[in-house]
Amino acid sequence: MSEAENLFERIIAREIPAEIVHETSNTLAFRDINPQAKTHVLVVPKTRYRNVAELAAEPRLLAEVITTARTVAELEGIVESGYRVVFNTERDAGQTVFHVHAHVLGGEQLGFFGRYNGEGNPHDG
Repeated sequence: MSEAENLFERIIAREIPAEIVHETSNTLAFRDINPQAKTHVLVVPKTRYRNVAELAAEPRLLAEVITTARTVAELEGIVESGYRVVFNTERDAGQTVFHVHAHVLGGEQLGFFGRYNGEGNPHDG
């Protein structure tokens, strides 16, 4: 599959089935097929941008992606307990589909992520 016609574009076009959680005129939210948390929903803009850095050139659309992520958290009942919104940008960060997407994760205690090689608690402050 080429970058010009990636997996998410085929889901948006309804060529590939997905469990849709929420949709706006500009975004689509659907369950990840390889969930990394009890709740794991992807939010994509319907217009393709390679990554969040490219999407930043369209602040209104970026804001709508974040607003859709919040709506997903509300629909999934995880606003009060907490949720995480993650954008992976490029291969070293784990991006495998080069159509920007936000991961909405929650529904359980999430672990810390990243590496910390210093002393003390890296999560203080």
